[in-house]
Amino acid sequence: MHWRVNNETRQRLLADRAEQATGFLHRFKGLMGRRSLAVGEGLHILPCNSIHTFFMRIPIDVVFLDRQGVIVKQLSALPPWRATSVYFQSRSVLELPAGVLEASGTREGDRLTFDPVSLSLESPA
Repeated sequence: MHWRVNNETRQRLLADRAEQATGFLHRFKGLMGRRSLAVGEGLHILPCNSIHTFFMRIPIDVVFLDRQGVIVKQLSALPPWRATSVYFQSRSVLELPAGVLEASGTREGDRLTFDPVSLSLESPA
């Protein structure tokens, strides 16, 4: 299942094909080894209150969200081989391609929503 992530505060789409990582292995692996993260993609890690970018090849934008989906901390273009602080208010983390936060005007205090999206492999008739 994929998710559409909207910044409700600014009425901006942040991702239309975000994955959700809830199991231990998916949360642990995250985006490690990915050569790119296309605009529209993202990874929502739940539960989570800190991340690292060890073994990653790309910088990413990161938002730490509380239980209501409000951004408690954001980091733009976090480079590979870094670790973040622990944000105790955070319940989940959304990782996005670098530049999405700036392009969308997203700021701490904004509220994000996640809506399920069905990605069909069938082509339209």
